[in-house]
Amino acid sequence: MSKTIFITGSTDGIGLLTAKNLASEGHRILLHGRSASKLDAALKEVGGASEGYLADLSRMADVHALVAEIRKVHGQIDALINNAGVFKIKDAVTADGYDARFMVNTFAPYVLTLELLPIIAPSGRVVNLSSAAQAPVDLAALQGRAPLGDMEAYAQSKLAITIWSQEMARDLPNGPVVVAVNPGSLLASKMVKEGFGVAGSDLQIGADILREAALGASFASASGKYFDNDTGRFAQPHAAALDAGHRTEVMQAIREVVAKLG
Repeated sequence: MSKTIFITGSTDGIGLLTAKNLASEGHRILLHGRSASKLDAALKEVGGASEGYLADLSRMADVHALVAEIRKVHGQIDALINNAGVFKIKDAVTADGYDARFMVNTFAPYVLTLELLPIIAPSGRVVNLSSAAQAPVDLAALQGRAPLGDMEAYAQSKLAITIWSQEMARDLPNGPVVVAVNPGSLLASKMVKEGFGVAGSDLQIGADILREAALGASFASASGKYFDNDTGRFAQPHAAALDAGHRTEVMQAIREVVAKLG
């Protein structure tokens, strides 16, 4: 049966490959990018029943507008893959004064998911891109009050999305499934090449697990879990994500920032 699947950051890398794979199976893919030219190119490459949505996820106004546009067209989506992410970026601080890694990798997908929940099927999936790179969150940095280096910000933003995945899953016992997935370390993506200067491993490794997380039977009862594709199994995230006190502090800070951003 054909599904409607929304993939953020799907104009290149693992997002684009996942979109192509799913479209080839007959699913309707909602593509997202922040460049109109790249989005147009991705739509042609993916083909099938694909649609394009333009938004800069470092701007909360764009996130809200993106949700409104999707909900105007669709009464239901079956899976949301929060794939968009940044690591090294020219402007590391957004116009609102927050680290762009937290904005794009943590806050934007959180708000996007919350606002799309009314149209995500209870039997559907929310797949959040985590990483093997996770680190305890500096609350001052998350709140825009302290600068971080690229790796620190990236790793902390990935722990934060892993934490809110766990918490949202607890709040949604009747679905949809919410999972955090490390698709694989050092895959052959633009982010890896720019960030680490290496070619990386076959992107198909990551695309395959994202497809399974979005549609496969092995994730049907996995809400709240973390999947580590480096080991090929459900695993424990960084210990800080298991610390109840740290989880509570991070969630409170995320909610406060999102409220300030409107």
